[in-house]
Amino acid sequence: MLLVSCALQRPEPRSRDSDARPVVLTTFTVLADLARQVAGDRLRVESITKQGAEIHGYQPTPSDVERASRADLILENGLGLELWARRFTAAAGDVPTVTLSEGLTPLLIEEDAYAGKPNPHAWMSPQRAMHYVDRATLAFSRLDPEGAPLFRANAEAYKARLRALDQELRASLAAIPAARRVLVSCEGAFSYLARDYGMQEAYLWPVNAESEVTPQRMTRLIATIQERQVPTVFCESTVSDKAQREVARASGARFGGTFYVDSLSGPDGPAPTLLDLQRHNVGLLLQGLRGAPAPAGGSQP
Repeated sequence: MLLVSCALQRPEPRSRDSDARPVVLTTFTVLADLARQVAGDRLRVESITKQGAEIHGYQPTPSDVERASRADLILENGLGLELWARRFTAAAGDVPTVTLSEGLTPLLIEEDAYAGKPNPHAWMSPQRAMHYVDRATLAFSRLDPEGAPLFRANAEAYKARLRALDQELRASLAAIPAARRVLVSCEGAFSYLARDYGMQEAYLWPVNAESEVTPQRMTRLIATIQERQVPTVFCESTVSDKAQREVARASGARFGGTFYVDSLSGPDGPAPTLLDLQRHNVGLLLQGLRGAPAPAGGSQP
């Protein structure tokens, strides 16, 4: 895997349509949004996966490989998120690939078959997302040196928005008593957000690639909800919420709605950008945690 420090310029431009800008291909839509904030209009940023795609077990198509082979740069998350990425980038040929999470100290999953492996969802914390911005800025500046001043200016402006969001989230969550700051979701995708903002998390499975709902997992989660008196539980947009609704009914909690993690929503949805995604998730969480504990049996929307 090539690092950012490698030269990313190509001796000859690849042929493509009338848009002559260098093509940056990301593995999923969240990274594409972040990359566009840095690139502005100078680079053409596309996502290999569409909105709503489940990223962990995605299977590239021949047309995906063809698109990648014609790109100038591929951006991936890393930390084991894209299980298909190495096969994908190898099939794409000599396209440079940059791992945006490289250099971060990962949080490790503590249970089940994934114990000891890194949790890949670092972008879910605004603090960690700033590292992604820096990595993208360096990669773009090496790909297009003349655009480097623009990339740096865009990156600083975007990081200022991430810092503002960081303070906004910190102040909002501080209003919730510490004992009630328990985030219950289907996937363990909120570890970085929880660590950085003083929350605890509980979930049905550690990552969506290991999304089998076993009786042991369900029983354990129900017991946690009841012990901590968690009023509301949630699930992510890219998986079925059927099991989590069963957990809500069995535990006496409410099902509070849908988080966005591995994919943005459409432009008319609640999470068309990474910043919107963060605000939507925390707003939903705050609404759920501020409510009174649900009656026995739970209530469903």
